[in-house]
Amino acid sequence: MIRHDIPAHRRIDLDRAEALRLLGSVSLGRIVFTRQALPTIRPVNHVLDDGDIVIRTHEGAALTSQARHADHTGVVVAYEADVIDPDTHLGWSVVVTGYARLVTDPGELDRIRAMLEPWAAQPGMDHAVRIHPDLITGVLLTAPGEAPTEV
Repeated sequence: MIRHDIPAHRRIDLDRAEALRLLGSVSLGRIVFTRQALPTIRPVNHVLDDGDIVIRTHEGAALTSQARHADHTGVVVAYEADVIDPDTHLGWSVVVTGYARLVTDPGELDRIRAMLEPWAAQPGMDHAVRIHPDLITGVLLTAPGEAPTEV
């Protein structure tokens, strides 16, 4: 159903720095990867670490397996996070496309475990995946005449 009581929005494309800043301001997002040749989406929590997105995974996760068996560049994924008001439809959305690699260095893995507590209590959340952004796009949806810095 189309709501006619919501005014038209102004769409503003975000630059890379602002998109990453907004992405770092939230802890939940969605990772998109290929599973059995089809796109798969999973909600996950994340942390930004030196410009990369880091998520925790478990041994049986399809993404863990794919990242483990990928070549040196990693497995292609997309990551999306947003804050959009359900009533006004104002807010922002950021999409990152890049390569995901399984974190294998024990010291780095310990550091990530200390930084990022899994949001879903599941046994064996001992793995981590690091996503290096190659393409970052973001949009800000504002009311007509609203200053773009008011997010």
